[in-house]
Amino acid sequence: MTAAPIRILLADDEHLIRGAIAALLGLEDDLEVIAQAATGREALAQARALRPDVAVLDLQLPDLDGVAVAVVLHEELPACRTMIVTSHGLPGHLKRALTGGVRGFLAKTVSAELLATVVRIVHTGGRYVDPQLAAEAISAGESPLTARETEVLTLAADGALIEEIARHAALSPGTVRNYLSSATGKTGAANRHEAARIARSRGWIQPYTGGP
Repeated sequence: MTAAPIRILLADDEHLIRGAIAALLGLEDDLEVIAQAATGREALAQARALRPDVAVLDLQLPDLDGVAVAVVLHEELPACRTMIVTSHGLPGHLKRALTGGVRGFLAKTVSAELLATVVRIVHTGGRYVDPQLAAEAISAGESPLTARETEVLTLAADGALIEEIARHAALSPGTVRNYLSSATGKTGAANRHEAARIARSRGWIQPYTGGP
């Protein structure tokens, strides 16, 4: 008796890429793309309705990013394994993904054969991480920022004023300035804007989405 194919949810906001990946995975006899999504929230809705075996998620989705989606799926649908494919892999992204329960993390430049293989590995409970990204994550080290420094620097990265950051974070403006000053020093930057740029380039802070 032939085993049922692995049921896949595919999320990517670039329609051409999403269609190409779906077509390539569809060539495999043991894989079936049962749903496609263009946003993180759409991916969550599809996953809740269809309960796929594996969710293949782009890191850069327009609302909730792939890791945020994976975290929710890990909590709500633990039987659904998750993997991230990205063209912007940074060490901080990888560490955040693994902490959130992601089982696979690889670049969009991989071959269709490897992508299909990783889907199978992830489905059986294994793990696959792009070797180059893994090496970069080890060499980059952990983020030196505290949770509060990360929060205020994330808001500052999008151009929020001190008073706006203070209101959002329920802090006084003076406390916000202290956290930003500390974060700036830890990143070796000249000001908070450069600190935010450095932190984002290393994957220590993520684009602010306004919450899940």
